[in-house]
Amino acid sequence: MTPSELLLEGVELMLFGMGFVFVFLLLLVVAVRLMSRLIDVFVPHTPAPVTSSAVPSGKPVSQEPDAELLAAIQSAIHQHRARRG
Repeated sequence: MTPSELLLEGVELMLFGMGFVFVFLLLLVVAVRLMSRLIDVFVPHTPAPVTSSAVPSGKPVSQEPDAELLAAIQSAIHQHRARRG
């Protein structure tokens, strides 16, 4: 085989491989969209229930964490640093 024949065969193989990957990815996208539509059809959409924390109350929300939360965070940091050495 001459070098030009080898080069043409390599290009042909490259194009075949790239085409195969492209077709596979295209089929994957189609399958994912089909599954998404099937889920929309068979699973009813129910809105999330509204919890009491989502409803605004009359008192302002504090931006500072409470003392118990701060103590738990400090304890976790202390234990982490003690394990690391």
